Amino acid sequence: MTLVYYVNLAMNGLLQGLVIALVALAINLVFAVGRFPNAATGDYITVGGYAGIGLQALGVGSPVLQGLGAMLASMAVAIAGYLLVFRRLFGRSMVAALIASIGIAFFVRSVLSFFVGHDPYVFKIPITRAIVVGGVRLIPTDLWLGAAALVCLSIALALLFFTPLGRQMRAVADNPELARASGIRARRVMLTLWVLVGAVCGVAGIVLGIRTVVAPEMGWDVLLPGFAAAILGGVGSPAGAVLAGVVLGIAQEISTPFVGFTYKIALSFVVLMVVLVVRPQGLFGTLERVR
Repeated sequence: MTLVYYVNLAMNGLLQGLVIALVALAINLVFAVGRFPNAATGDYITVGGYAGIGLQALGVGSPVLQGLGAMLASMAVAIAGYLLVFRRLFGRSMVAALIASIGIAFFVRSVLSFFVGHDPYVFKIPITRAIVVGGVRLIPTDLWLGAAALVCLSIALALLFFTPLGRQMRAVADNPELARASGIRARRVMLTLWVLVGAVCGVAGIVLGIRTVVAPEMGWDVLLPGFAAAILGGVGSPAGAVLAGVVLGIAQEISTPFVGFTYKIALSFVVLMVVLVVRPQGLFGTLERVR
């Protein structure tokens, strides 16, 4: 196998890595601020994919408008989950919130399956000729999808690190009690968190749906790589989760000739186990000390 072959695999893995990075960022944000792993993240992504398909069925052919609809739908479901469930579990153990998120995931998936069935749906995207540069094949659709994911990640990170709301979210993540004593409105911060998580999941849903197919289990398939990337990057480090997602996506594609397409997902299990054993805080995270 030539070097060009592996470069093509790496380019495919880069787009998949950007999707994983979106999932990892959404997981990392909830864990850092909400203090629990949100197992419903994958199903928020699925909602975004179906929202785009629904707009397509209504005659909306613009991928931009479909993406906006996906973001709004995922945001609505994420906010509803917070207001109806997670807010009522404030102060309880992390396990309670985790189990609740699993319940939300199954509920959302069941509702989608009841109304749309299990048959896969596809986006009607014009077929374009690949651009070949030195033997490397670049598909224009993939370039646009990668750009959309990259813009979403950049905006989310910019909001976190360069805006007052982002600083408040990081303050709540670092020390919730001190943040409240400083006058930070926790409810406003939490609503902002879930709006951001929903928007990120919506973009992930539309990108993944256009690149593959839309089905009830679509989000579930990227949930494990998303968790692996979030842990590899370090809990509490959004930028680390994004970088780890990109690296994991590329590594999965490059491993395909050795382990096959079916078993490349096993790489996420390996990464998850190794990181938890060797460096539980992740590459860019820090250990929390309990007094």
